[in-house]
Amino acid sequence: MQQLVQLHKTTIDLLKKGKNLLAFSAGVDSSALFFILKSYGIEFDLAMVDYNTREQSKQEIIYAKELSEKYNKRLFLHSCKLGNSNFEHSARIERYNFFEEIIYKNSYDNLITAHQLNDKMEWFLMQLGRGSGLVELLGMQEIVLNKKYTKIKPLLHVSKEELIDFLNTNQIKYFFDKSNESQKYFRNQIRSKYADSFVKNFKNGLKNSFDYLQKDKELLLPKNQKRVKDLFILKRDDEELINIRQIDKVVKELGISMSKSQRDEVMRTKNCVISDKIAISFTINHIYISPYCKTSMPKKFKELCRIHKLPSKIRPYIYKNSIAFSRLPNHKLLS
Repeated sequence: MQQLVQLHKTTIDLLKKGKNLLAFSAGVDSSALFFILKSYGIEFDLAMVDYNTREQSKQEIIYAKELSEKYNKRLFLHSCKLGNSNFEHSARIERYNFFEEIIYKNSYDNLITAHQLNDKMEWFLMQLGRGSGLVELLGMQEIVLNKKYTKIKPLLHVSKEELIDFLNTNQIKYFFDKSNESQKYFRNQIRSKYADSFVKNFKNGLKNSFDYLQKDKELLLPKNQKRVKDLFILKRDDEELINIRQIDKVVKELGISMSKSQRDEVMRTKNCVISDKIAISFTINHIYISPYCKTSMPKKFKELCRIHKLPSKIRPYIYKNSIAFSRLPNHKLLS
């Protein structure tokens, strides 16, 4: 097999050390990634979702079964039917719930997805049109630490055109999903009208630009962050833009992508709960972020929280997870 696609060494090393699950669809991207990973000697199993919206999906499942049997890989299949309302959003939730169930039950370390440069450009343009900042524009990252596993996208520097060349050169079978051409989906409109042609004409410059923007992002976000389980304590910056960028990054790590209205609420109230799941509280010097929970707390614990000036929305998580006060900063609440 001709190895025409180079993966980053850091990613290769990470994948070789862990137990890996590949999100597979039998399309261009995941079929190419299957054989690219194999050529690097990286072990992995497969997870596949059938939404029962296309007749071709049955053939794709047969192909996945053939690959898993031939190359001795476990294949996890999930079949579902979703409503037509906001199908893409519902499909993503269904898909990741399935992946995470497999990951937790089978102790996988990494979830590998086949997002590539064209996908990254699509996301960039979609966020640009929504008035997003640098963190949101660069939302697709190659390696993202999640609560209990790592999300890895090894192909973000590789264009779809390069993947098709790899498949054709090595005579590898793959399927083309015609629903990706449907203009009823906003992402498909961005892809067909702007992203694909831009990547095709400016591929090398685009790769360099994304690299430079990533370095700028790392400079923008300070690393003054402490984590105790899923409690994050950030050093509050004088510049509010820095604060919201730090918060957005942490909240994403906890599994929530904030909308503009939610970001505005955070900066207006300095003390709120996002999506009924994430508590965020500012103090004079710090920002606390944790999963939101409610639990009965003894009077003695409440009094200690009062003495240590801990934000009320964060206290239940601290109590529930037996986090020692000695691991937390001692300061006054924002008046």
